[in-house]
Amino acid sequence: MSATFRYRLGHKYFLKAKSLLPQLLTTEDSAGSVSMCYESKRQYVWAPHLYQAQEEAVAKYGGRHTVTLMTGDGVGPELLSHVQEIFRYAGAPIDFEIVEINASTNTPKDMENALLSVKRNGVALKGNIETKFDDPSFKSMNLALRTKLDLFASIVKCKSIPGIPVRHQDVDCVLIRENTEGEYRQLEHENVPGVVESLKIITAAKSLKIAKFAFDYAVQHERKKVTAIHKANIMKLGDGLFLQCCKEVSKEYPNIDFNDLIIDNASMQMVSRPSQFDVLLMPNLYGNILGNIACGLIGGAGVAAGMNIGDKYAVFESGTRNSGRSLKNKNIANPTGILLASCDMLTYLGHSDHAKIIRESVLTVISDKQIRTPDIGGTSTTMDFIKAIIDDIRPKTLAWNNCSG
Repeated sequence: MSATFRYRLGHKYFLKAKSLLPQLLTTEDSAGSVSMCYESKRQYVWAPHLYQAQEEAVAKYGGRHTVTLMTGDGVGPELLSHVQEIFRYAGAPIDFEIVEINASTNTPKDMENALLSVKRNGVALKGNIETKFDDPSFKSMNLALRTKLDLFASIVKCKSIPGIPVRHQDVDCVLIRENTEGEYRQLEHENVPGVVESLKIITAAKSLKIAKFAFDYAVQHERKKVTAIHKANIMKLGDGLFLQCCKEVSKEYPNIDFNDLIIDNASMQMVSRPSQFDVLLMPNLYGNILGNIACGLIGGAGVAAGMNIGDKYAVFESGTRNSGRSLKNKNIANPTGILLASCDMLTYLGHSDHAKIIRESVLTVISDKQIRTPDIGGTSTTMDFIKAIIDDIRPKTLAWNNCSG
């Protein structure tokens, strides 16, 4: 490449093409026409206004959307059945295509069926699929779904909920992580017995793409600051590249404050003063770690919602990707996280009114009616919680139907 510049990474120089950013922000089709795919005016929106590629991927018939429902392991099937029940009472125009997929259905055919369903419908709501860490041959099905669907952005929103007894009541941050590379590429091998080599992959293309996504998200949702998390003081080339890409993109957003923190310091800051964070931008592994810390600060695995967004497809799930195996069939699992994720899914599909009704009812039950499962300081069962939400939704939908009639 012509016209290069150098920036220092420790005692080495990393060569980077000066024209790298604009080249990566454009695509050229087979006919030679160029379109700006990730330019400033393009914003990734998980809201009613989908891009053409997303709009074409979403299955909609007669005003109703068809969504893939992947059952997962642990409490996934039972919590997702509660989501379906609440959707019926809220009148949400969603039809679910149920795909039974879990750790025991770990065959290529099962994965292919799940992928085909998501590609057919464009959107999925998912329970977590367990990954057996004691079996080296067992590959993560969650990771395979994200990479094969190119769900490059993971978003976890963590906000304190009034009524949940936690140390910090002022948490309000969004954690955005690159979802398809880093340490999660599963590129490992044993050189000689007792010596294992794991490869961490960081590319400029995906780093620029996730940085662009994070800054666009900050603009759309009126966030003020983006913080890049890295370990560039040690991993000078890999994390150094990620950080440099974040800095390059930040120059396009003069109205958004930008700073960066080393992952170990960021972890300490997250538990001691989480209110300082607004939007966090991270490579894959750091995002997983900080995401779980942030979820713990607002009440734990049952509270936070998560989503995985790509150019064409979207998969919604709980924020911590926890299967809750120990809670299975005990009627004490907290459905808050998956319900809030389903509300985000409704918003993504353009059903904002239904999302608002369900979300407000969930928060009312927790904060005002003080009906809580044991994990957030209550004594109520899962069924008590669901019944309370339905009771809160009913008069709202009746009034809604009366007004529309």
